[in-house]
Amino acid sequence: MSDSIDLIVKLIPLFPLMAVIVNGLFGHRYSHDLAHRFAWGSVLMSFLCVLAVFTETLRTGAAREVVAYKWIFGGDLTINLAYLIDPLTCIMLLVITGVGFLIHVYSVGYMHGESGFTRFFVYMNLFMVSMLLLVMGNNYVVLFIGWEGVGLCSYLLIGYYYDKVSAAKAATKAFVVNRIGDAGFLLAIFLVFVNFRTLDYTQVMQNAAQLSPEMATAIALCLLIGAVGKSAQLPLYTWLPDAMEGPTPVSALIHAATMVTAGVYMIVRNHAIFDLSPTAMTTVAWIGGLTALFAATIGLVQTDIKRVLAYSTVSQLGYMFLGCGLGAYTAAVFHLMTHAFFKALLFLSAGSVIHALSGEQDIRKMGALKSKIPWTHTLFLIGTIAIAGIPPLAGFWSKDEIMGHAFVHHHYVLYGMAAVGAFLTSFYMFRLTYLTFYGTSRLDHHTAEHVHESPMVMIGPLVVLASLSVIGGFPGVPPENGWFHHFLHSVAGVAGEEHATAPALMLGLMGTATVIALLGWGLAHYFYSGPSSAADALAARMPGVYTTLLNKYFVDELYDRLFVEPTKQIGRLCDWFDRTIIDGLVRSIDRGTDASSAAITWTEKHVVYAGLNIIGYANHLLARSWRRLQTGMVHQYAAIIVAGLFILVHLILLIWTGSGSNGYLSR
Repeated sequence: MSDSIDLIVKLIPLFPLMAVIVNGLFGHRYSHDLAHRFAWGSVLMSFLCVLAVFTETLRTGAAREVVAYKWIFGGDLTINLAYLIDPLTCIMLLVITGVGFLIHVYSVGYMHGESGFTRFFVYMNLFMVSMLLLVMGNNYVVLFIGWEGVGLCSYLLIGYYYDKVSAAKAATKAFVVNRIGDAGFLLAIFLVFVNFRTLDYTQVMQNAAQLSPEMATAIALCLLIGAVGKSAQLPLYTWLPDAMEGPTPVSALIHAATMVTAGVYMIVRNHAIFDLSPTAMTTVAWIGGLTALFAATIGLVQTDIKRVLAYSTVSQLGYMFLGCGLGAYTAAVFHLMTHAFFKALLFLSAGSVIHALSGEQDIRKMGALKSKIPWTHTLFLIGTIAIAGIPPLAGFWSKDEIMGHAFVHHHYVLYGMAAVGAFLTSFYMFRLTYLTFYGTSRLDHHTAEHVHESPMVMIGPLVVLASLSVIGGFPGVPPENGWFHHFLHSVAGVAGEEHATAPALMLGLMGTATVIALLGWGLAHYFYSGPSSAADALAARMPGVYTTLLNKYFVDELYDRLFVEPTKQIGRLCDWFDRTIIDGLVRSIDRGTDASSAAITWTEKHVVYAGLNIIGYANHLLARSWRRLQTGMVHQYAAIIVAGLFILVHLILLIWTGSGSNGYLSR
């Protein structure tokens, strides 16, 4: 039985990888129908494998390590392509493959007729492979491979419409901003190896207590930098709203349900290190609380249906970080799961609206769609109620639990920020619903004539996600003591979740959260349910506030001025040096004069020429030799990467062990 489960574990990432290879190499030779069947069929097979592994983990309750390939070994370093299957991994795998399968099916209808249809599914399957490696790996190297893989796929999918300037810029922005976080993550990996002499999770977490408080803080903060970049938290959140330039299924899969939760997963996986550093925990909590409130305020006035949901994603991720910072890791993972259900539902429903309106995304040009696309309206409303935190839908149980932890553990300021964020979330989500589906129609005549409900291949996945948004919170009931908490306790049950909340206080907090959500709904109903111009009048009375929120606090403009423009100036300076100094010197020699206009000799002139030519020719030779490495052969690139890692690891070993009297160098 054990061997068969090990084999099933190995097959989980293998199925989508096979689809990548088959569609990538041969997809242009057969029909789109066969291409998409390979794509969603591979994810379905992975999901079935995950169900088998989850059932076995549920039965035994034990963690399982499966070595797929013995990869790097030498000296004190051993790194395997190996998988760790425990309750946390199982929850992540269920979300990734389950929601991923539904989005793949939805994409068949949404992407129908696109010229890059097969390419899209290759990218989507490659993302699945990377995300599965990220959460399944039993060591930091496999995690980092998946981490970089999802970053690459994000770049490819955001820039899917590569001939569209805004999409190309958004893809580049996402790639560059994530590199900032990745630099911190790499530093954390190096510090882990220096201190533990291993990169395996199990050994690191078992020996985490040996770290000094200062070193634990350093590692945790470096990990946090990586998490902030990947999960779009302050101050590295700006790439996520722009990522809405990609197709809507991309927004649902990568930028709502799975990829952006990688940072949360990494913190929970490394909670043994974070628990040793009150400084790091406080930092995580405050980043989460500030992000939840900050992003919610921006969502109040946005007019693009997908951008409202994008800022909602940033805000909800803030709640997950808040939970992690409070030590409520199980609550954070619980909200991660429920958020995947209702946010995927909302994004895909928004895609159904866009599909019905022939590409229109501006909610100011919508309205009165309730009767025209009734299925989409009902499903979007369910997602709205869930994310607003109205019982008994999923968002209420998970978000309320995080807010409850903040109050119970006397973090009243953070609780206040979370409560205000919850009120704003309810308000802007019902604002979005009213402006899209209710009131008077603001559609142009041509669009109004062609409004149509989406096909069942798109509606079907929405129905499943809506059902999960309704019942997905019940595994966490009662709060702090539900099945979900018991299942994850061995992996993420820590000090912040040990003592139960008094029933009276718990009911009071739940009632308060419900009132907050209903107040947000009521205010949105007052402003947007009818033809009243109250919202426009309020914006006119507060033009400064409205303009600031509409322009997202001008953060992008600030970053552009502080970082982008200075970088461009450096490039312009280098260009000026080349054209003015180097080319000017050549022109001066050609005229036969130096800077003082005195004649120079033939010998001096040609000596300078020779020097310039030597420098230029040496650079040409170096470039030509390096250019030979760019063969376009993926297996050669992989070999170079492995060789580079091998050299880097051995350099670290030499430097670290060489300083001791019995070190590697002395031997």
